Amino acid sequence: MSWERNIVIKTAEEIEIMRIAGRINAEALQTVKAMVRPGITTAALDAVAEEVIRSHGAIPAFKGYPGPYPYPATLTVSINDELVHGIPGTRILRPGDIVSIDCGTVYDGFVGDSAFSMVVEPASEEALRLLEVTENSLYVGIAKMKVGNRVGDVSAAVQKYVESHGYYVTREYTGHGVGRDMHEGPMVPNYGRDGHGLRLRAGMTIAIEPMVLIGTPKTRVLPDQWTVVSADGSLTAHFEHSVLVTDGEPEILTAW
Repeated sequence: MSWERNIVIKTAEEIEIMRIAGRINAEALQTVKAMVRPGITTAALDAVAEEVIRSHGAIPAFKGYPGPYPYPATLTVSINDELVHGIPGTRILRPGDIVSIDCGTVYDGFVGDSAFSMVVEPASEEALRLLEVTENSLYVGIAKMKVGNRVGDVSAAVQKYVESHGYYVTREYTGHGVGRDMHEGPMVPNYGRDGHGLRLRAGMTIAIEPMVLIGTPKTRVLPDQWTVVSADGSLTAHFEHSVLVTDGEPEILTAW
């Protein structure tokens, strides 16, 4: 797919549907976040997220998503060194785990996509600092999503913020446009150069998602063919929002 050719400027009606999809997705994540505690399985979190989504007449965006084999769950639940795409199952959360949870919702044909990371209490200072930097980098990137700026301005802002705190951004996985398709153009890496790349226009809807690692930018994929982990086993974190570019300030469509 040519990401730069698959860019869709949304109409006012389509944007309103995406707001609804975003609100449903946010509710699913809020519900799941309240359940995170030692002893709960990642499959239990997944089941509740799907229940919330379907209760609104929406469907999970990730379930059945094409890949090495159709993705089997509603959430991705990634723990500690797992950066993204962890498959929910029988794994039990333990005190001190960093849990990164990504969710997508399809409502009336449009996608809401967002993610958060949190620590199962008690939290270490190392984990809290990583989460703070990763979440802040998301909003640093969103602040650059204004008409006339370029994709590189967003990417560079995330990279500079993360690296100024001694961490790394992944080079292999990126943010992306979102709309009728889970992945539309443009591709928005978490690294780049100011003043480069596609110019942003009002009506673009983009999922910005910093994926941050403590020890290395390198990753590898586990034998399940989905789960991405840090190459050195170090801790990771992931935050994401679907964002609308407007003629004024960017609008977060998946705000809690």
